[in-house]
Parts: sequence; C-alpha cells; structure tokens
Amino acid sequence: MTKEEIFEGARKAIVERDVERAEELARRGLAEGVDPMELMNSGFIPGISEVGDLFGVGKLFLPELIQSAQAMQKVTEIINAALPNDVEKGKGTIIVGTVEGDIHDIGKTIVVSLFKANGFDVYDLGRDVPIDRFIEEAEKVKADIIGSSALLTTTMDVQRRLELKLKDLGLKGKYKTIVGGAPVTQRWANRIGADAFAIDAADGVKKAKELLGKD
Repeated sequence: MTKEEIFEGARKAIVERDVERAEELARRGLAEGVDPMELMNSGFIPGISEVGDLFGVGKLFLPELIQSAQAMQKVTEIINAALPNDVEKGKGTIIVGTVEGDIHDIGKTIVVSLFKANGFDVYDLGRDVPIDRFIEEAEKVKADIIGSSALLTTTMDVQRRLELKLKDLGLKGKYKTIVGGAPVTQRWANRIGADAFAIDAADGVKKAKELLGKD
C-alpha cells in the first residue's frame, strides 16, 4: 500500500466503525515507516472529524459515534506506543476538557496524546466539564493553558461563559485559553475573547507553543 492508500483506508475505517481494520492499518502504517503523528493527522483524525460532522448534522447517532470513538481509542493506543519516549519535557502545563453538555469526548484522547508527545504536562478533565471545574483545576495544578472543546453548536456557549468567568475572577491574564471542537471557528474564538483557536490536535500544539513562546 502507498502512504496515501493507508491514510484513506484509516479514514474510512474510522467512519465505517471498523475497529479491526483501523488497528490493522495503524500497525501496517507504522511497520512501513510512516511517521506516527503523520499517520494520526493525515489518516485517522480526518476520519474522526468526518464522524463528528455527521453526528452534528444528525446523519449518525450516538451508538455509531461511540463505535467510531472506540476504534479511535484503539488506534491512539497503538500510535502512542510508537511515539519516542525521550521527549523534552517542561513545555508547559495544560488542562483540557470537553465542556458541560457534551456527553462524548471524541477526538480529545488524540489531543491529550499529542500534547504529551510534545513535552506538555496534560491534565485531562474528561467530558461534560462544568466551568468551575476548569478554573479550579487550573488553579490547583498551576496551569499555563486552559483548553476547552465544544462538539455541538448547543454547547459552544459554555466556552463563552468560561471566558467571562475568568474575566470576572480577574484570572483572564493568568491563563491562556484555547478553544476547539467541530463547530468552533476562529471567528467564534475572536468573538468570545479566547487567546487561540485550534482546528485540530496538531494545530492545538502549535498554538500552545506560540502562546507560551516555546515555538
């Protein structure tokens, strides 16, 4: 298989919820020398992004979404194991979570993995995270960045309220904020006053490095 065929097969396996095929392609890609993060970013992430879009417009339902997420979790474990262990640490501390009202955290495991692979200390708050929990955890671990993901248009407003709460508490300058998720855009980030918008996991790492001057 060419690299492009592996990428297309990976995308298709996630969309079609084929766990065995997804695992097979992850292992095959790595065995053929494809860079682990390129395999993730060019193969599997486009698949999970497509699944998120289909779910958002009602063309996929929750059981199907969960199956795709399970396939993605298996792939993430395989690719994580192939990442180098000698990663330079100390890039910064970030907390990430899917906002209150979102009952799945599709794709966030990839974000966590990629931040760790790039030397960040990551605290994963999971899904359905209230605003106060983001702030409490940031204070507790002395975070540099708060990353929030909204996966539905109906939950995007939680990101806006998080920005307002940080401002009200006088903490807006203390923490940098990155927003992401399927319906989230740069325009939305600008509107609510977030420090950065990330279109995907790799972009999130890039923006975090830029915000902290680590690029």
